[in-house]
Amino acid sequence: MQSNNVESIGILLQRAICYSGYRDGHNPGLGIFPSYSQILEDLQLLAGDWQYLRLYDAGPHAHTVLEVIEREQLPFKVLLGMDLAAEVSNPNCPWDAYYPDHKLADNRRHNDTELQRVVRLANEYSEHVLAISIGNEASVDWTDHKVETHRLVHFAVQLKGQTQALVTFCENYVPWANGQLDELAKHVDFLSIHSYPLWESQSIEHALHFTQQNYYEVADRFSDKPVVITEAGWTTNANGHAFPAHFANERWQSDYCAQLLNWCEKDGILCFLFEAFDESWKGSDDPAEPEKHWGIFRLNRQPKPVVIRLQQPQLASIAKLSNNG
Repeated sequence: MQSNNVESIGILLQRAICYSGYRDGHNPGLGIFPSYSQILEDLQLLAGDWQYLRLYDAGPHAHTVLEVIEREQLPFKVLLGMDLAAEVSNPNCPWDAYYPDHKLADNRRHNDTELQRVVRLANEYSEHVLAISIGNEASVDWTDHKVETHRLVHFAVQLKGQTQALVTFCENYVPWANGQLDELAKHVDFLSIHSYPLWESQSIEHALHFTQQNYYEVADRFSDKPVVITEAGWTTNANGHAFPAHFANERWQSDYCAQLLNWCEKDGILCFLFEAFDESWKGSDDPAEPEKHWGIFRLNRQPKPVVIRLQQPQLASIAKLSNNG
């Protein structure tokens, strides 16, 4: 067994996906969340093909997801998250990430409150919680919600002291690879990395190799820690502002996601595919904004071609077992 395989800390290798159930008209920033019945519909679509769900905060959406899982007895485990606000301004962010001192002070209080919120949720639904992430992309150079490493360490220590859950931090591969998060790595149970070949203008021919390089750059540096991919995927629409627009299409999404999960399943790597459903609230108002189109299901819950593609290996395995029986 690889020393950085998650099975070493009791996490089974299962199919995993990032889930945000926000439909047209929903917006977490405006406090408009999906209903119980809408989340139930989503989870029934995902059940069977996916066993782990990643959520991004401990707010009303996450609470309803866990409530649905428990009440409906759905077979999911959840990676919870903290929704961190900026504690320092970041001049390296390509968009506005300057905050006055009073706002940063408010944000620090928000983050302390978010810590207690995720603790309560994890303890209330402990049977269904796989792990907790301290935050999401809060230390990478371009983030607009930068939090210094010593505070991330503080959150990790608090979570480990107040819950029974495993603790991680979800971040782009670069801060893990360049030594920026070495101190934090000592305090988490496993490392969580993000890899997006498309955001770095990789074509489909090089995409999987790029992700493999990202993964092993971190895994080789931390050979004593399990390493999980908590975001990797492919959008199906783009406006050409960040990468060539023609790179974003359903065929390349299908190819990359199939290659990615086949590699991860073969090499024993837990990978959360990004993401389950398109989300129209994200990014700019441009309909071709790539942030809106990463789902393997469209906004109307109709599957994209990748869904059938990803079901095929699992169906083949089931058929093989049936024949052997």
